[in-house]
Amino acid sequence: METRIQARSTKPKGIRFLEYVRNKVFTFETYQTIVLAITFFAYAGYHATRKVTSIVKSVLDPDTKNLGSSHNPAILQGWVPFDGSDGTALLGEIDLAFLSVYSVGMYFAGHLGDRLNLRILLTVGMVGTGLFTSIFGFGYWLNIHSFFFYLVAQLLAGLFQSTGWPSVVAVVGNWFGKRKRGLIMGIWNAHTSVGNIAGSLIAAALLNYGWGWSFVVPSHIMVLLGLTVFLFLPVSPEEMDLSRHGELLKPSDKSGIRDHLLEGVLVDDVEEKAVGFMEAWRIPGVAPFAFCLFFSKLVAYTFLYWLPFYISHTAIDGVYLSDSMSGTLSTLFDVGGVVGGILAGHISDRLDARAITAASFMYCAIPVLFLYRIFGGVSLFWNITLMFITGIFVNGPYALITTAVSADLGTHSSLNGNSRALATVAAVIDGTGSVGAAIGPLLTGYISAESWNAVFTMLMVAALLAGLLLTRLVVAEVTAKIQAGRLPVTTAPSGSSVADQEV
Repeated sequence: METRIQARSTKPKGIRFLEYVRNKVFTFETYQTIVLAITFFAYAGYHATRKVTSIVKSVLDPDTKNLGSSHNPAILQGWVPFDGSDGTALLGEIDLAFLSVYSVGMYFAGHLGDRLNLRILLTVGMVGTGLFTSIFGFGYWLNIHSFFFYLVAQLLAGLFQSTGWPSVVAVVGNWFGKRKRGLIMGIWNAHTSVGNIAGSLIAAALLNYGWGWSFVVPSHIMVLLGLTVFLFLPVSPEEMDLSRHGELLKPSDKSGIRDHLLEGVLVDDVEEKAVGFMEAWRIPGVAPFAFCLFFSKLVAYTFLYWLPFYISHTAIDGVYLSDSMSGTLSTLFDVGGVVGGILAGHISDRLDARAITAASFMYCAIPVLFLYRIFGGVSLFWNITLMFITGIFVNGPYALITTAVSADLGTHSSLNGNSRALATVAAVIDGTGSVGAAIGPLLTGYISAESWNAVFTMLMVAALLAGLLLTRLVVAEVTAKIQAGRLPVTTAPSGSSVADQEV
C-alpha cells in the first residue's frame, strides 16, 4: 500500500549539535563508527548490571557451615533471607525470575523494535534497567530482608533488560551489510564479555564497602549510557538523511523507495510490513539456531551467574579464595569469550559456514568443561588456563548465533528485501536462548547443593545437544561445499565461469 509521508530530519539532538559546531555533516563511515561505539558500550552496560548478582551471591549466602575453618574468614554472616539452608536455592529462584521475564519480554521487545523508534526504546530500557538494579542495591541500606522485595526488583529489571539485544542488533544491522559480518559483529560482540568483566571488577571492588554499592554504581553508569544513546545514536541511514550504499540491508534500488530523503520534500514510499512472531519462526534456519542457542546460553549463563560462587566455594591448590578475588578471577572466562566470539566470527566468514562453526565449538566445549572440573582445582595456573579456554568454546557459538546469524536470518532472501524483520528475528532467537539461560542457573542453584559434578554433567549434555540441533544445517553446508568443489571452472558461453553463475 502506497502512502505519502513527510520526510524530515530526525537526527538525534546530540548529532545535530556536533554537526552544527563543526559546520559539517558526518560521513557515512563516521556514522557507522558512532553506531558501533555507542551500541557496544550500551550493551556492555546491560551486561555489567546483569553480572553484579553473581559477584554478590557469596556475600548474600556464604554457606559457611559446610566449608570448614579453611574458608575465607572474612565472611561471618550473610543476608536474610539468603543466609540459610535454602539460601542457594533462593538465589537460583532470583536468577530464574530475572531470566524468565527477560526471555518473555524479549519477544515483545522484538515486536516493538520493528515498529517503534529503536533509539527511544533502547533509552527507556537502559534507564529502567539502571533504576531497578539500583533499587535492589538500596535494600542494603534500607535493611530490607524480604525475599519478595528482591524478587520484584529482579523481575522489573529483567523486563527492561529485554529491550537491549533486539534493539542493538537491529541498529547495527541497519548500517552494516553481509561482507565480513561475522568478523565485524564478532569483534563488536565483545561488549558482552567487556560488560561482564567491568561489572565483575566494579562489584568485586565495592564489596568491602557494602554489597549495595555493587548494585548502585553500575546502575548509575547504565543511566548515563542511556542518556548518551538518546542524544547520539543514529538508528538508520534514512534517519540521517542518507541513502544506503553498497551492501547495506535495504537495497538502494528497491522499488517504490527513493535512495535519498530530502528534508521537507514529499516522497512516495512503500510501507513495509513488520514481520510477525510466527512468520519469523518460519524463516529457514531460525528454529534450529534458536534451539541451539537455548542450550548454548544455558551453559554460558550458568557460568555468568555461578562461576564466582563456584570459585569461592572450591579449593584451588587447597586454598579458598575470597569473594573479591573469586569475582576478579572469573573475568578470565569472559576474556576467553572475547577471543571465542572473534574466532567464531572470523572462521565462519572464511568458511562461509555458520552452522559448521557453531556446532564445532559446542562439541569442543564438552571435553574442555570436563577438564576444567577435574583439573581446575589443581593449581591457580591450571584454573586460569582452563577457564580461559572454556570461555572461548562456550561463548564463541553463543556470540556467533546472537550476532551474525541473527542478522543474516533477519535479512533472509525469503523476506524479499523487507528490512523490518531484524529486531523480531533477533528477539525470537535470543528470546528462545534466554529460556535456556533461565533454566541453567535455576537448576544449578538446586543441583550444586548436592554435587558440582552433577552441574558439570548437565553443562556437558547441554553442549552436546546444542551441537546436535545444528546437524541438518551442518549437513546442508557440507553438501554445498562438496558440490561447489565439483563445479567445473571452464568458461561458460557468456564469458563467465560456471561457478559464478547462479544455480
